[in-house]
Amino acid sequence: MNNEWKAIERTPFVVTVDSLVEDFRRLGIRPGMTLLVHSSLSAIGWVNGGPVAVVQALMEAVTEDGTLVMPTHSGEYSDPAKWQNPPVPEAWWDTIRATMPAFDPAVAPTRGMGRIVEAFRTFPGVIRSSHPALSFAAWGKLAHQVTDAHGLDFGLGERSPLARIYELDGSVLLIGVGHDSNTSLHLAENRAVRRTQRTEYAPILENGQRVWKAFQEIQFQTELFEEIGRAFEADRPVVTGAVGVAECRLFRQRDAVDFAAAWLDREGRMDSL
Repeated sequence: MNNEWKAIERTPFVVTVDSLVEDFRRLGIRPGMTLLVHSSLSAIGWVNGGPVAVVQALMEAVTEDGTLVMPTHSGEYSDPAKWQNPPVPEAWWDTIRATMPAFDPAVAPTRGMGRIVEAFRTFPGVIRSSHPALSFAAWGKLAHQVTDAHGLDFGLGERSPLARIYELDGSVLLIGVGHDSNTSLHLAENRAVRRTQRTEYAPILENGQRVWKAFQEIQFQTELFEEIGRAFEADRPVVTGAVGVAECRLFRQRDAVDFAAAWLDREGRMDSL
């Protein structure tokens, strides 16, 4: 049985753009909000119009006076020596490094981000940041402010769209996904006292020429995020509700980042790798 059959069986009603907008309003999403969304289309159930309908509903909910943001990461723009899912033969590495096309935010597909994100990045008026592996896309009033000047080093840190959302006191919406998908917690990792750095590589354009560029990144510890999320939800305000048949959470990004940074410092586990 394919995923669409399963979605139909789990969905007792037709999910439409209008019903999604109603669900978003019920959660507390309002015109003018800056909203960072992480999502699973399959969790919502059977949606008439699929990922396009979800994007249209989110845009209608925040309106052009608001700003809609999604992570559009593309992890294949990286050193093949570190690939795990799947790995490639070591004999291929040098060829891959020498021939991989430079990252182009206009055409590079996302990887492992889901169908809603992949649809969103192609919508008219959506702007994508320039980081080869950890880009974000945004639409609405402050899209340029969120995505411009995305630094290459520490791509989820102080020169990232996550930090711009923090400055704007934006909100995070998790649609059918857990805190292991909550990229704002990576901003907290960057702000924690204890952290481990690593060197990454990606093909980018510099002065019109493709270069294999080194940059600095922290060692992410996404495996801690569900534990952090449970502690966060027990301590700070989080609105829960359904979008379609998906369990959703809505909260201030600042609350999550501040809580997680303090948690990481207190637990003292950032230097354990």
